[in-house]
Amino acid sequence: MNKVMTYRAHYRAIAVLGLPLIGGHLAQFAIGLTDTIMLGWYGVEALAAVTLASSYYFVLFLFGGGFGLAVMPMVATAAAENDETSIRRSTRMGLWLSLLYATLIIPLLWWSYPILIATDQDPQIAETASEYLRVAGWGLFPALIVMVLKSYLAALERTQIVLWITVAAAVVNGLTNYALIFGNWGAPEMGVMGAAIASVVTQTVSLIAVIIYAVRVLPEHNLFQRFWRPDWEMLFSVVRLGVPIGLTLLAEVSLFAMSAFMMGWIGKVPLAAHGIALNLASATFMVHLGLSNAATIRAGNALGRKDRAHLEKGAIAVTGMSLIVSVLTIILFLTCAEPLISIFVEPDDPQRPQILAIGTGLLAMAALFQLVDGAQVIALGLLRGLQDAKVPMAMAALSYWAIGIPASYYFGFVQGMDGIGIWLGLVLGLACAAVLLMARFWLRSVRIIATPAP
Repeated sequence: MNKVMTYRAHYRAIAVLGLPLIGGHLAQFAIGLTDTIMLGWYGVEALAAVTLASSYYFVLFLFGGGFGLAVMPMVATAAAENDETSIRRSTRMGLWLSLLYATLIIPLLWWSYPILIATDQDPQIAETASEYLRVAGWGLFPALIVMVLKSYLAALERTQIVLWITVAAAVVNGLTNYALIFGNWGAPEMGVMGAAIASVVTQTVSLIAVIIYAVRVLPEHNLFQRFWRPDWEMLFSVVRLGVPIGLTLLAEVSLFAMSAFMMGWIGKVPLAAHGIALNLASATFMVHLGLSNAATIRAGNALGRKDRAHLEKGAIAVTGMSLIVSVLTIILFLTCAEPLISIFVEPDDPQRPQILAIGTGLLAMAALFQLVDGAQVIALGLLRGLQDAKVPMAMAALSYWAIGIPASYYFGFVQGMDGIGIWLGLVLGLACAAVLLMARFWLRSVRIIATPAP
């Protein structure tokens, strides 16, 4: 019989599991934030180009990341069932699929210029973004492998090491950026290309660290022994879960990528302000994402133990924690917008007043979508833990592509609201996703575990 946990115990367990994951996501976010701040100091054009390039890169990266995220609930469920063979098999095939995906995607990163031009971007900004992607794109290989191995470790509740590896990577990224972007410590001044090289170096350092840990601390899983041998049954199991997760991620990230493209149509200053506001909103989203990962792991454990009461109470607890974070973020964005945006722009930059004016309005809109953005990612985490991905994928596509993107265009350009209108479309897309996904979990998916534990 499964022991019934109190809500206090659930809050404590989620915090113990989730806080290192939140810290890891914040450290990962700090890598991109460092790029944004340093490139903002280097020049508005450089910041605009990397904002565009990063949006393009993450569309491709996050789709491939579906295989890594699929490993998390599969390993969590197998661990609850004490099935170490399935832990090894699912992780290994997640690595296979990530390597295959990266190989297929590299050409899209290498020849990105015509694709960016096709979205009606400024030719100079598109050229700089393309040059950045030709170098930074090679980091896709280590980045996807690291994502699989971090999911594997997190599902085994080894979240502390995930945090410290990511913190170390953030430090490496900051130091390398400082040297290569500005030409410090005797290094050549490389600007945008320096940021690209720093990205690849950072991902490689992360890869080396996480492989060393997995091999030395968890030798019983033999992840890399006879790595070349195929396991077709498990490979297709990871595909069946990973592809819908990847498409769900693609649907969401493409919503934000399209918002960057639309901001680029308005001009480079609005695009730079968009990049700053999006970075600030993303920082708070990392907290929700860490809680979502914890929800995935604990839902996967509940599925392995067939413990519905644990699942339901845990879901209520993690949703409540996300709600508290959202309220605090709304207060922060509405009261401290200008000081936050000022971090990213040099005091003597002639375009600073425009960036502050545009960015303040965008942060007000970011405050609006905190509640719905947190709710939708928590719902996704719970659904992934139950390995329910196909219908949520369709719900995400409807919300982000059929509602979010058209609404952004309509309010931004047809109604003439510019950046504010584009971000209003983001709010509507995320709100639709939150309602549909939460309804899916509570009205259907939770019943996968047929009988509540006594």
